[in-house]
Amino acid sequence: MRPWRGRRSRSSGKPTHALVSLARSYLRPYRRVVITVVALQLVQTLALLYLPTLSAHVIDQGVLTGDTGFILRTGGVMLLVSLLQVVCVVGAVTASGYAAMAVGRDIRAALFDRVQSFSSREVGSFGSASLVTRTTNDVQQVQSLVLAALTGLVSAPVMAFGGTVLALRQDVPMAVALVAVTPLLTVPMVLIIRRLRPLFRSMQQQVDAVNRVLREQITGMRVIRAFARDEYERRRFMQSNDELTEVAERAGLLTTSMFPLAATLVNLFSVLMVWLGTFRVHAGRMEVGALTAFLGYLTLILVAVVTATFMLMMMPRAEISAERIAEVLSTESSVGMMSASLEQVSRPGHLDLQGVHFSYPGAEEAVLRGVDLIARPGETTAVVGSTGSGKSTLLGLVPRLADTTAGRVLVDGEDVRSLPRSVLSRAVGFVPQTASLIAGTVASNLRFGRPDASDDDLWRALEVTQAKDFIEALDDGLEASVSQGGANFSGGQRQRLAIARVLVLRPHIYLLDDSFSALDYTTEVRLRKAFAQEVSGAAVLMVSQRVASIRYADRIVVLESGVVVGTGTHDELLVTSPVYREIVLSQPDEETE
Repeated sequence: MRPWRGRRSRSSGKPTHALVSLARSYLRPYRRVVITVVALQLVQTLALLYLPTLSAHVIDQGVLTGDTGFILRTGGVMLLVSLLQVVCVVGAVTASGYAAMAVGRDIRAALFDRVQSFSSREVGSFGSASLVTRTTNDVQQVQSLVLAALTGLVSAPVMAFGGTVLALRQDVPMAVALVAVTPLLTVPMVLIIRRLRPLFRSMQQQVDAVNRVLREQITGMRVIRAFARDEYERRRFMQSNDELTEVAERAGLLTTSMFPLAATLVNLFSVLMVWLGTFRVHAGRMEVGALTAFLGYLTLILVAVVTATFMLMMMPRAEISAERIAEVLSTESSVGMMSASLEQVSRPGHLDLQGVHFSYPGAEEAVLRGVDLIARPGETTAVVGSTGSGKSTLLGLVPRLADTTAGRVLVDGEDVRSLPRSVLSRAVGFVPQTASLIAGTVASNLRFGRPDASDDDLWRALEVTQAKDFIEALDDGLEASVSQGGANFSGGQRQRLAIARVLVLRPHIYLLDDSFSALDYTTEVRLRKAFAQEVSGAAVLMVSQRVASIRYADRIVVLESGVVVGTGTHDELLVTSPVYREIVLSQPDEETE
């Protein structure tokens, strides 16, 4: 798979350039296949062009003279030429299909790799629904055009040019008339294509909209039903669906009009040529066989025109799709790598945030401002604050879900931007606020960060996270299936499995983003106690809304509107931090008293 080397088409405003660059870049590894296709297409086209000439010889020198032997000999040659043409067509179509499918595969892989490198900033700018459409539907449009181009790239122009030259050999005046009227086909086609391009751009955007609405409705099905909003969501989907249908109908009307229009013009030209040819045969200026051959070349020329029309019909949508693909491939991730990269660290378990600022593009205020924080091996550092204070954003900076706007994040003494992803993922274990499992098995999810982990390691992690009992109760145990997102487990079970997945990794630093929120208090107490013993030599940085979950932390950092307003232990902050005291007093239950 070759990297994308085209320019960003959004800035150029020329989708054709994006299509050409994309096809050229991803067809280059298959140039031998393309050369083979060109050679086979050339041979089969030449064979096809030779058949009308042989047919004319059969009529003029065999049928009209009664020479049966000549008819049989020439007929045998025609049969061999036809067989050669069929073999070349089959070979060309097979090779074209292979090249087109390979190009589609490589583009999808390149898109996947690029999206995997994106931070939440880039994913949010495109939208997950649009990224899915670009990786599937848009790639399919480009792939289809590549297939059509390879199968007709050589045959159409060679057939049109060769047919015209050979028609000239049969009768010059008739050929001149044919050349004069053939360009009339291109004028209506160009006008239709100019109207199709904006419609196809709108169509792809509407496909994005439908995917977005459908995705929201599937993931939010429980909320929709709980609030009895089924009818509202149905209307919202129907509105997006109707808008897509309207654009598709307009584009389809223009697209389907191309073939009838081309067929009508082709038939009119054929009638015109037959009419002119009849007069020349009657005048003795043209042989019957020559007229037959000329009509054969006329058919081949018009077939070439129709083939070109078919490719032109596909091109506008493929151009728009290529432009959308190029936008993704040419977008650089905001979490780039520094020039110097390290393969190992010297201070495992040390985390330092020094003067960290973070803001989203176009935001009026920064989410985090001048945050300083440390976490050391064997210590638990907790971050607490009101909703929207920047706690989850702060944790996301450590595994580089986003990069700081200013300041530094040091993991094991090194700037995270200088650490390769493989080194950083081994050093930092992150449990996000929303526990997400990958479709597969329980074992495959637990081994996600450490594929060589033994079954004993998995069971140990499950025991620590209080998940061993419900996994043992499953029929297949560790090999029990996990559906997409872990939908076949409860929220508390997903959280415990997510924590177990990080425990199997054995990192130097554990990041827990409100990872106990779905657990009852009794289960949480048991899990926290076992977890603290299991990771006693590592640094733990955790975010929690429950004061009971963090009150025994070695260090508590209080955030308010992205600024650190207090640091200390639970007892110290009760005295020195009004913000922390207010949070504690807002939870007057048996867990915090």
